[in-house]
Amino acid sequence: MDIFLKSVSALNDETRIMIIKFLNIHGKCCVCDLENSFDMIQSRLSRHLKILKEAGFLRVDRVGRWAYYSIRTPLDEFRQGAIKEIMTLDIELPNLVKVCQ
Repeated sequence: MDIFLKSVSALNDETRIMIIKFLNIHGKCCVCDLENSFDMIQSRLSRHLKILKEAGFLRVDRVGRWAYYSIRTPLDEFRQGAIKEIMTLDIELPNLVKVCQ
């Protein structure tokens, strides 16, 4: 039940909804690309990413000093349904600003 409550709680924030939709569209992104795309300071973005990861929506791959986030696969039915609903929302997302190679 704990993971379910974390998942529901993670969806109760507009920025986290935007991050999910952004990553679902653009795929794996480096934290520095997310910082620049969302024009958000690292500490605030990291907090959102941590919540989404702990809720089972995201995975993180570390390559050297870089952390790359993506939608976790496979997803259970609840998270798949949540992302499907998020993709229908009319949300203005920022453009992807790539700074990492």
